Amino acid sequence: MTAADSQYDYVIVGAGSAGCVLANRLTASMRHRVLLLEAGGHDRKIWLRVPIGYGKSFYDHRVNWMYQTEPDPGLGGRRGYWPRGKVLGGSSAINAMVFVRGHPSDFNDWAALGNPGWGWDDVLPYFKTLEACSRAADRWRGADGPMPVQEVSADLHPLCRAYLQAGEQAGLGRSEDFNGQSMEGVGLYQITTRAGLRVSAAGAYLHPAARRPNLTVETDALVDRILFEDTRATGVDYIRNGVRRTAKAGREVIIAAGAIGSPLILQRSGVGPPEILKSHGIDVVLANAAVGSNLQDHLCIDHVYRSRVPTLNQELRPLLGQLRAALAYLVWRRGPLSLSVNQGGGFVRSRPGLERPNLQLYFSPVSYTRAPPGKRPLMRPDPFPGILLGAQPCRPASRGYLHVRSSEPEAAPIIVPNSLLAPQDLEDLLDGAALLRRLASTPALSAVIEKELVPGTHVQSREDMVRDIRARASTVFHPVGTCRMGPDPGSAVVDARLRVHRLQSLRVVDASVFPAVTSGNTNAPVLMVAEKAGALMLEDAT
Repeated sequence: MTAADSQYDYVIVGAGSAGCVLANRLTASMRHRVLLLEAGGHDRKIWLRVPIGYGKSFYDHRVNWMYQTEPDPGLGGRRGYWPRGKVLGGSSAINAMVFVRGHPSDFNDWAALGNPGWGWDDVLPYFKTLEACSRAADRWRGADGPMPVQEVSADLHPLCRAYLQAGEQAGLGRSEDFNGQSMEGVGLYQITTRAGLRVSAAGAYLHPAARRPNLTVETDALVDRILFEDTRATGVDYIRNGVRRTAKAGREVIIAAGAIGSPLILQRSGVGPPEILKSHGIDVVLANAAVGSNLQDHLCIDHVYRSRVPTLNQELRPLLGQLRAALAYLVWRRGPLSLSVNQGGGFVRSRPGLERPNLQLYFSPVSYTRAPPGKRPLMRPDPFPGILLGAQPCRPASRGYLHVRSSEPEAAPIIVPNSLLAPQDLEDLLDGAALLRRLASTPALSAVIEKELVPGTHVQSREDMVRDIRARASTVFHPVGTCRMGPDPGSAVVDARLRVHRLQSLRVVDASVFPAVTSGNTNAPVLMVAEKAGALMLEDAT
C-alpha cells in the first residue's frame, strides 16, 4: 500500500510499544488495511541498539519528547524531567529495558475496579504469548513470543552477588524470577535484549510486519486531531513534512500515543475537560473531565556509596576500560555495553502487616554523582568506585493531571504530577530510605562499602530525611492512568474493551488506560495490554 491511499480499516496513532503490537496483530491475517502514524522518525540509530546506549538518547530531541513538568510543590518546587520515546518503538527504544510484569494482585485490582477480563488469570496468557523468555517455558513463562526476555546473570557485575546476599541477610528473601511464580524478594532483573542488542517493540513486532502489503507506516507524522461525524471517529488529521493530511478509518481509530500523548490528542480533538478545551478555543465533542486526570508515576530515592572494591566505574571510566568494553561488545556482544545499569532489584515489604510488596528496589554497581547538567553519561561514571541503591513505592496514592497548553499540536503539555500529595507516599519513601541503609549495613555490603556519599551520614532525623526526599527524589519514568479504564463514563475514559465511553469507533491502547500503576517497570504490562486489545479488536471485527 502506498502513502497516497487515505482509506484504511484501522488508523493507529503512535508507533510506541502498544502501536507496534497492534500494527502486527491487526495485519497478520491480511484481511485488514492498517495505517500506523508515528510523530518521530526511524529507529536506525546505533545507540538505539546498543543496550547501554540509552544514556545517549536520554536528552536527544531527535528520539525523545523531553517533557518537563510544572514546578512540583511536593519536590521542593523542582521541575521533573520526563523523557518519552519519539521514534519507532516509542519508549521501548530508549528505556532501561527492564522487563517486569507486575504483581498478580495489581491486575486483580484492575478487575475489582469494574474491569472484567483484566484479572491476573485473564492477562497471564497474554504475557506468555508476547515473550520469548530465555528460561524454559512453564506455567508462568512463555518461550515462543516475539519479545525476547533475557536473563543476563552470567554477565552481571560480581557485586550483584554481594547485593543478593545482603537482601537475604536483611530478611528480604530471594526471588529467582520476578516474572515467575513469586516476585517477592531480592533478585536480578531480566531485560529485553537478544544477542547483546536491544529489542524494542519495533524490533519485535513492527519490523517483522513491515513488508505486509496491508500495513502502511508513516514516520514524522504528527497527529493534530481525531475527526468525528457526530460521535463516531472517522479518521485523523495529521501533519507530515509541513503538509496537512487526512487519513480515514473504516472500522476504528486507535490512539496509542502513550500516557502523555493520548490524552493530549483526545483533548485537541474536543474530548476532555470542557473548561480547559474552551479556554483554548477547542470545540467540545464530548465533555469528560477524566481525560488527562488520574496521572500516576513511580517516584524513587537513591543512595550512593563509595566502594572499597572496583565497580563498573573502573571498567567504564578509563579510556583503556572503555576500549576493552567496546572490544568485548564488538567481538562477542558481551560485557557492560550489552546490559542495563539496573542489574539487581527486588520487591519487598517494608513493614509487617502488609499483604504484598510495597517497595521496588534497584542495585547498580556504578555511580554518577558528578554528572554534568543535562547529561546522563552512562559511559562516564564517577572516577572513584561507587554503587547505587534505590527504592520506590510500588503503588503510589498521589494523583496528578495533565492537559494541553494550547490547541497547537507542537505545544508542550502542562504536566502536574502532584508528587507526594498523598501522605502514605512519603511514608513509603521514608521506609525505603531506611531500608537502603539497612541493606548497606549488612555484612555482605558493609564489607565492600567505604562510606555513604549521598545523602550522607549527617542526614539522620526524620525531618532531614524528608528534606532529602523532597530535594532529590525523582521519577523513574512510569507515567500511566491518564485515560483510565473503568465502567463509569463520568470517572473513566475507556471501558473494559478499551473503547472510549460514549463515542464510537475509537479506542485508546497504551499505559494511559491503566486504572492503577502496576508494581514495577511498565513496559511489559503495556505490551500485554496491546496484545489483549488486538485480540479484542479482531474478535469485534468478526
